[in-house]
Amino acid sequence: MTAIDIDFEVYKALTLRRETEATTYNDVIRGLLKLGNKKQQLPAEAKTGATYKGVFFPDGTLFEATYKGKRYTARIRDGAWFDDHDGGIRTSPSHAVNKLTGTSVNGWRFWRCKRPGETSWTLLDKLQ
Repeated sequence: MTAIDIDFEVYKALTLRRETEATTYNDVIRGLLKLGNKKQQLPAEAKTGATYKGVFFPDGTLFEATYKGKRYTARIRDGAWFDDHDGGIRTSPSHAVNKLTGTSVNGWRFWRCKRPGETSWTLLDKLQ
């Protein structure tokens, strides 16, 4: 890894752009430069899962979101999206959030995920 020098004003501006503590400064800079997320190696055993908008979520992927103060979770199991709160199978992240809220919401901006082998949560929108 290479270190770069920045002044305090740039540091503050980058810090304000971090969505969560899990968002690194590198993530912020990659976003500003429109480089997208660095592709992470998934475990070799991740052969089954679900693909939405060209993004693969292997079995065991966890999802979380908060709506009206309540935390909701879901997971990929046997190649399908399962909502933990009602056991329903959903066809996409947006379908899942629409079932929760009763309104049209972009699921890619609502859900965060943690795929097998990952240690931090990532907003789905950053994976596209």
